[in-house]
Amino acid sequence: MSSKTMIAVKSLSTVVTQAQLAKAVPALQKQVSNDFCSVWGIDATLQLFGKSQKIPAGAWLLGVFDDADQAGALGYHDLTRTGQPLGKVFARTTINDGGLWTVTCSHELLEMLADPNINLCAFDEANRRLYAYEVCDAVEADKLGYAIDGVTVSDFVLPGWFEPTHVGKNEKFAWKSKVTRPFHLQPGGYISYFDLAGGGWQQLTARTSADARQMSAATSPAAPWTARPRVGSRRERRRLPKGQWLVSTAG
Repeated sequence: MSSKTMIAVKSLSTVVTQAQLAKAVPALQKQVSNDFCSVWGIDATLQLFGKSQKIPAGAWLLGVFDDADQAGALGYHDLTRTGQPLGKVFARTTINDGGLWTVTCSHELLEMLADPNINLCAFDEANRRLYAYEVCDAVEADKLGYAIDGVTVSDFVLPGWFEPTHVGKNEKFAWKSKVTRPFHLQPGGYISYFDLAGGGWQQLTARTSADARQMSAATSPAAPWTARPRVGSRRERRRLPKGQWLVSTAG
């Protein structure tokens, strides 16, 4: 990036107060600029906006809402009317699911930054697969995340997780989680992949600690219906031509 992307953070939620969001934004900024940028080389400037404030043209939006507008979704990505990336966080849905809205917020923020155009993949030549660049999904089961200034944020994988030749001794593959090799999934973690042998985009969900390269759609335990790609989500949009994407009415 020649200049930092601006991320406008706004709450339209009744369960997350402006004061709570004001406390979370500096922690999210530290995660992006200190932790995430140190390994991914991607930075951004987060700015808090009030409910009635207009978002500047060209800014990306991270919005906090109450209830999911798609069944089972805690958060997902969409596009604004002007075509800018948008992360949606459903705070009350997350809380009712036993999670922390700040973890969902961090998850959507990092994945939006890592692959805003939803077109990056890692090629696993040995298994003829393309793995989607989703930086939080593999460690999604680690719902507790980690704390920054009293705010809990999502864990994320490091670039080496997407590089199948990385076998260095004592190499880290996630910021906090104990994944130990490329494409390693924590129990409950998942990853989308495109099978070059046929079958299109598929998802692997780990019930036990596993290497995703040793799993297939046939051998992976059946995922619950909630693991299906949500309409408008990054995983669904990877499977569709851009002309078929839904555009958000949020702005």
